[in-house]
Amino acid sequence: MEMTRIVITGGPCAGKSTAMSWIQNTFTQMGYTVLFVPETATELITGGVAPWTCGSNIAYQTCQFRLQLAKEEVFRQAAETMDVPKVLIVCDRGALDNKAYMTGEEFAQVLAGLGTNEIELRDNYDAVFHLVTAAKGAEEFYTTANNTARRETPEEAAALDDKLISAWTGHPHLRVIDNSSNFEDKMKRLTAEISSFLGEPEPFEIERKFLIEYPDLDWLRSIPNCRCVQIIQTYLKSDAEEEVRVRQRGADGHYLYFQTTKRKVSERKRVEIERRLSEREYLSLLMNADTSRHQIRKDRYCLTYGNQYFEIDVYPFWSDRAIAEIELCDEDAEFTFPEEIRVIKEVTEDEAYKNASLAKREAF
Repeated sequence: MEMTRIVITGGPCAGKSTAMSWIQNTFTQMGYTVLFVPETATELITGGVAPWTCGSNIAYQTCQFRLQLAKEEVFRQAAETMDVPKVLIVCDRGALDNKAYMTGEEFAQVLAGLGTNEIELRDNYDAVFHLVTAAKGAEEFYTTANNTARRETPEEAAALDDKLISAWTGHPHLRVIDNSSNFEDKMKRLTAEISSFLGEPEPFEIERKFLIEYPDLDWLRSIPNCRCVQIIQTYLKSDAEEEVRVRQRGADGHYLYFQTTKRKVSERKRVEIERRLSEREYLSLLMNADTSRHQIRKDRYCLTYGNQYFEIDVYPFWSDRAIAEIELCDEDAEFTFPEEIRVIKEVTEDEAYKNASLAKREAF
């Protein structure tokens, strides 16, 4: 069985409820068994359990985390019993949504009480799709009438939307669906992004890569919508037609592990298959490392800017330049860099700037 777990998140009045119907119809037709984990906050608040009824926000958020994680585990266990080829588990909001409703100190206390960490909670989902609130770009459609748990003004909804994007920034597969089109096209863009991620009909990765001047790290660290992730990447022995690597990814001593297999289709498009590894599997695969290549170590700054998601890789062997990447759903999609990022040139088709080539450098 192929089991994929995604999060549909977004600010208030973003279209999540309608999105669930679109996802159900679209992916059932593609042969998926689609399971939906209901939004936990709405369940609790409509049932009388809320931040203003509990003894403190920390008490409420702890309850919400526990129920949310328990529900997700029940759905995973149920899916494993199903005699079907493909299961798509859709979480109506994920664990990191809760961060947007807490101060930094409250969030740290809740995590400590639960015995978990932000990296595990954030990256435990396969992909995250954020629908931008109608309060940002479609203000005439913003309403609280269709959700009794919704209390935010348009201004509060827009601010909360920013906090939610910030909470999920750093996830390896975050996509932001804005209000640049009518609502039906917004839903079509969402299902297209999910299809692209799932690899329907094939798991293509479309990315553009740019050589940039060494970025201002203090500026990046000061941005709420930027997260630094530490990556160690090791290439494995493989056939000439494929590139296989394992990756340790995380921060502050908390790491997750992945194996990625890539096959080139064109200069901008590749078939990419990724799977999560246990630490034991990761360490075992390291024994098959390609010793003709160095390990790649880098700090990746994940930046959400203008509803676009950039990944800026800073390498220890460069002090004057870095690499910026953006993944796209369409090869010809337009995007804009922040003015603080100074592009030297595009290197999407330049083999010398691919990680596999950088790993062959004799000395860093």
